Amino acid sequence: MIDRKQAVGQFERAVLVGLVHKNQAEPLVQEYLDELAFLAETAGASAVKRFTQKLAHPDSRTFVGKGKLEEIRQYIEGRNIGLVIFDDELTGAQIMNIEKALGVYTIDRSDLILDIFASRAKTAQAKAQVELAQYQYLLPRLKGMWKHLERQGGGIGTRGPGETEIETDRRIVKDKISLLRKRLAEIDKQSLTQRKERGELIRVALVGYTNVGKSTLMNLLSKSEVFAENKLFATLDTTTRKVVFDTTPFLLSDTVGFIRKLPHHLVESFKSTLDEVRESDVLLHVVDLSHAQYEDQMRVVQKTLQEMNCTDKPVLTVFNKLDRYEKNHFDEWLDVGVKEMILRELQERWENETQGHCVFVSALERQNVDELRFRILDQVKKMYQVRYPYKTAFY
Repeated sequence: MIDRKQAVGQFERAVLVGLVHKNQAEPLVQEYLDELAFLAETAGASAVKRFTQKLAHPDSRTFVGKGKLEEIRQYIEGRNIGLVIFDDELTGAQIMNIEKALGVYTIDRSDLILDIFASRAKTAQAKAQVELAQYQYLLPRLKGMWKHLERQGGGIGTRGPGETEIETDRRIVKDKISLLRKRLAEIDKQSLTQRKERGELIRVALVGYTNVGKSTLMNLLSKSEVFAENKLFATLDTTTRKVVFDTTPFLLSDTVGFIRKLPHHLVESFKSTLDEVRESDVLLHVVDLSHAQYEDQMRVVQKTLQEMNCTDKPVLTVFNKLDRYEKNHFDEWLDVGVKEMILRELQERWENETQGHCVFVSALERQNVDELRFRILDQVKKMYQVRYPYKTAFY
C-alpha cells in the first residue's frame, strides 16, 4: 500500500491524466492539463508526460480503461516517475486500484490543490481551513483507500466492542472535522469583530483567477509589501490595508484566487476568508489579459461570485498584464498604427461588454495606473454618497 502521508513535493517527476468525453472536448482537456501542469509545478513536481483517453464516462474501477492504464504503467516503468495526477476527482476505490496497478503514488486535482494550500497556509486560520478541507476530502475516500483495515481490531481500550479499524478511522476523522469547525467558528467571530471595528470606511476587494496579479496590484495601490510571485495560490490569507486617494480613505483587500474545478469543500472551509468578498462594497475583478484562456477564467470567477451571491455589487474589471499581452501578440516589425488599432478595438469591445466599467493596466510596468486610481476613487466616492448622503468628510 502506498504511504499516503508523503507530500507531493517529494516527487520531482509526474505524469498527468485527462479524460475526453461528450462534455469535455480534446482542446478543453488540453487547457485543463496545462493548468494541472502549472499546479504540479507550484507543488514542486514536474509534469513529464500527458495521457488522455476518449471515453463516454469514467471507468468505475480505474477511471481510465485497462488498456490506457497499462500504457501508463509501461511508460512509468524504469523512468523514475513517482507520481500520477488525474485532472478529475477520484474515489477512494479508484485511487487504490490505480495505485495497485501502477505501483506509484496517485492523486487527483483536488488533492493537488489541497497540497498546495497546505504548503502555503501561514496563519492559524488558514491552517485550520486547509486541515478541515483535507479531512472533508478524506472522509468519503476512507473505505476505498484503507480497505485493508476492514478487519476487527484487537486493541484494548481503543475501540468499542466489534468496531472495525475503518469505523475507528471514520470516527476519528469526523471528530477532527467537528473540532476544526468549532475552532473556525471562533476565528469567524473574531474576524467579524475586526471587520466591524473598521468603522464606516468603504471596502474594496480584489478578486480574480489565481495568478492574475492581484497581490502585485495590492502592493502598487496600497504601497504595502504583500507576498506576490508567479505561482498559483501565492496568497491564501486575506490582507486588508487602509488606502487614501485624494483625501478619500477606503479599505482594500487582497483575497485568495479562484480556479477551475475548485473543490467544493475547499470553498466551504474558506468561508470566513471569502466573507471579505461578500461584505465588500466594490469588487475589482482582476484579469490576466495575456493568458490564452482569460475569457474562460473570467467566466469561472463570475460563476464563483454568483455562487457566493455577490453579483449585486459594483464591479470594475481590471485587465492586467497589458505589457505581456503586447509582447505575446505584437512582433517588433508590426506597424505602430496597427498595434494601436488592435488595442483600441480590444478596449472598445470590453467597454461595451462591461458597460464602460473596465480599465487596461500593467501593474508590473505601472502602465495606466493613474487611470485605475481615478476609476477606483470615482466608484468609492459614489458608494460614500449612497451610504452617507448627508456626510461630506469622506468625499
